[in-house]
Amino acid sequence: MGLVNSIRYRISLSLRALNRVRYRIANVKVGKDVFISLGAHIDTSYPGSIEIGDGTYITRGAKLVAHDHSVYRLGDMPADNGRGYIRIGKNVFVGVGSIVLRNVTVGDNAIISAGSVVGKDVPANTIVMGNPARVIKEFTPRQEL
Repeated sequence: MGLVNSIRYRISLSLRALNRVRYRIANVKVGKDVFISLGAHIDTSYPGSIEIGDGTYITRGAKLVAHDHSVYRLGDMPADNGRGYIRIGKNVFVGVGSIVLRNVTVGDNAIISAGSVVGKDVPANTIVMGNPARVIKEFTPRQEL
């Protein structure tokens, strides 16, 4: 049983590495040691619109959506073409089923709880939760040993 688990683990690491490469090819700026679950969805509609910092975890079902074409339904809006950006800092955790919408910056060490909908900037060193996501806790990140 130990050999089977070891093989599964190595295969999953390889698939995740390929997933990071796939997003880099699609011009998503992916930092070092980033975990992107195979079940996550990162918007590649507009190349260069998403940046993910080093050491970030994006879990299953999480969605990063850097565009919103519903603005076209509002009529002629030359100031808003529906395109946006998402900037995720270093060591961020994006929980299962979370959605990060366009024009959002997530600060370093932030934690986005499962199922949250993030439509506004998230400060560094905070935990956000809910729909819409709100800061529920601020913390001091622990120092590396």
